[in-house]
Amino acid sequence: MSWTYEDFKKAILDLTGIDLSSYKEKQMKRRIDSLISRSGYDGYQTYYRALVEDKEKLDRFLNYITINVSEFFRNPGQWTILEKEILPDLLKKHGNLKIWSAACSSGEEPYSLVMLLAKFLPLERIRILATDIDREALDKARKGIYDARSLQSIPQELVHRYFKPFNGLFAIDPQIKACVEFRRHDLLNDPFPGNCHLILCRNVMIYFTEEAKVKIYKKLHEALYPDGVLFVGSTEQIIIPHMYGFQPLKPFFYKKM
Repeated sequence: MSWTYEDFKKAILDLTGIDLSSYKEKQMKRRIDSLISRSGYDGYQTYYRALVEDKEKLDRFLNYITINVSEFFRNPGQWTILEKEILPDLLKKHGNLKIWSAACSSGEEPYSLVMLLAKFLPLERIRILATDIDREALDKARKGIYDARSLQSIPQELVHRYFKPFNGLFAIDPQIKACVEFRRHDLLNDPFPGNCHLILCRNVMIYFTEEAKVKIYKKLHEALYPDGVLFVGSTEQIIIPHMYGFQPLKPFFYKKM
């Protein structure tokens, strides 16, 4: 008897600890069905066997389903609000900040944040925790090497100051890299860091089910310091923020109540 998608989800949960039921089903099933077909397998069971037998295939599968899309200073207008209004207020209140960039993908977001914070603080005072579930994306982030297209939204003075050409690509300044600690983290299952003054969790919630979102928003609230700020993606405004203990601060920024 051939496997259903439900059978495949249960097997993947047992194998990897990743619960595909927490992702929007229609979208995720379509992506996986397409991947199985392109890879030349006739169904979920034969593809699963291939994942069990070949770690490289499993790593590619995990990289594929975690949907890594990132760029420096994504949605620049929101970064302007962060620079002009959010950061000055947090720095005035707290001095040194504990900051977490969740679902950081290949590192563009936390590195953008370091470049922004460097306008206010010396680099040796900047420390950011950056996490993602995808080991391959984290490896790229730690290397800090990007193509020219990734740099399009970075102000030119920052490109000249913090990047060096490297074999047709661009390597970020080691001093910027030293400000970020990258770790693997699963938003659904792992404990969250505590007492964060600022959390960036952007452009990842759109992939989760409503039940998963509720769980994550509550955990994000708990992870924030009193009056801490959550910065979300441009398609992820929280419809009833008070339900999770947040109050709107600016578009896409929420303060812990």
